[in-house]
Amino acid sequence: MDAGSAIGLGIIGYVSMFMIVIGVVSYRKKTPCGFWAGVEPPGLDRVSDVLAYNRKHGIMWIVYGVGMIATYLAGALLGDVFAGSMISGAVAVGGIFVMVLYHNHLENKYVRR
Repeated sequence: MDAGSAIGLGIIGYVSMFMIVIGVVSYRKKTPCGFWAGVEPPGLDRVSDVLAYNRKHGIMWIVYGVGMIATYLAGALLGDVFAGSMISGAVAVGGIFVMVLYHNHLENKYVRR
């Protein structure tokens, strides 16, 4: 593994681990977890099933982090670290949009207005 690959893997690994930790914390949380920075999460009285709401949010974050690592490693194993980095970046950006849509779905399903 050359220096560029090691640095890329380190950066992707660090960012991915941060996302996975967010997922684990959300999964285990007893009160409703938040999604948007600076926005208070819904109160206990507004969420119909806090356990399911938090677990689904947690799994969403874990899948996002694992997806970033997996795509980078797939590109690196195929011998093209640049391609792995670009695909991982696409997963990161596209994943954010998917996460926003999924979060809105969870809000509509579990949170009373």
